[in-house]
Amino acid sequence: MALKNFAFKVLSKDKFARSGLIETHRGDICTPAFMPVGTQATVKACTIKDIKDTGSQIILSNTYHLMIRPGVERIKAAGGLHKFMNCDLPILTDSGGFQVMSLSKLTKIDKEKGAIFSSHVDGKKFYLSPEESIKIQLGLNSDIVMIMDECPKRSDDYDLINESMKLSLYWAKRSKLSFGKNSHKGLFGIVQGGLFQDLRLKSLKGLIEIDFDGYALGGLAVGETQEEMFKVLDGIKEDLPKSKPRYLMGVGTPSDILGAVKRGIDMFDCVLPTRSGRTGLAFTWNGRINVKNNKYQNDNSPLDKNCDKFDLNKYSLNYLNHLFNTNEILASMILTLHNINFYQELMKSIRINIQNGTFDKFHDKYIDKL
Repeated sequence: MALKNFAFKVLSKDKFARSGLIETHRGDICTPAFMPVGTQATVKACTIKDIKDTGSQIILSNTYHLMIRPGVERIKAAGGLHKFMNCDLPILTDSGGFQVMSLSKLTKIDKEKGAIFSSHVDGKKFYLSPEESIKIQLGLNSDIVMIMDECPKRSDDYDLINESMKLSLYWAKRSKLSFGKNSHKGLFGIVQGGLFQDLRLKSLKGLIEIDFDGYALGGLAVGETQEEMFKVLDGIKEDLPKSKPRYLMGVGTPSDILGAVKRGIDMFDCVLPTRSGRTGLAFTWNGRINVKNNKYQNDNSPLDKNCDKFDLNKYSLNYLNHLFNTNEILASMILTLHNINFYQELMKSIRINIQNGTFDKFHDKYIDKL
């Protein structure tokens, strides 16, 4: 039986903000969408059932981490990543390029061989070419595959960013050839070019000529300011293909998401809600709350009285403060679920407001509050 083809359609628009639907053979994804990050085949402190109950419709996993531990062959032998981690949601895997830049102990970039790097775990040498990255992701059997790119650190060096962008375009062509015909999966190109609008547009034009199922913007979670990020999006928003999903990689805060949606972005991922949940920071409609703060020691009100999912409205700030200050595992579990649930509430509200033509009003109400 043939698997359902990967597809995307825009359902409604409010200026540049878009509400749409990504169709995959594992299920549909309403956009704008936020993808919880399952770095090592797990969204930390949560079960897959928990993730689904928050309204999440897709998760992200990391090629770099999985190729190092436990290794793609072990996951393939288990039946692929979905079976390995008991996940029936669609999964997007990144190419590994960002982690090679940010985590590896020693990295050398070779135009033909790809990235030659030492593992951050044990120093073992790895080779990650565009072909190998795609091979690994197909071995993991993810539903959305990212091309291999070079993700440079933030730099004002035009020539350096230009050379990196051209290398990423070369690797994009090789990634597309290596991907072959897998119409039930999506292959996304990654726009690079740093903070330089002309390089971003050259990158996008080159990727459109190659033709991908979606277009991501990379290199915008590497130390730039929110204002700089929005400026890059403003400079490219009218040129992004209207019929393909647009993914802003590694972003971000609730206000980052609101501002990016306003500029036409459809997909997001970030470790922020889960990492913050493990360290005592909660995201709420009234702003951020550090539950470890002493002022909550006698506060018996719930973190969010309106959230009855997972009985989250039955845990007091007083109790959460106690759990974090005694290093109890339950603290991370409760707050991680709360944060992912909040992010999905935010995305649902964004979609509703786009559909109702009220997104600008919603954006203005929360952009400085969240």
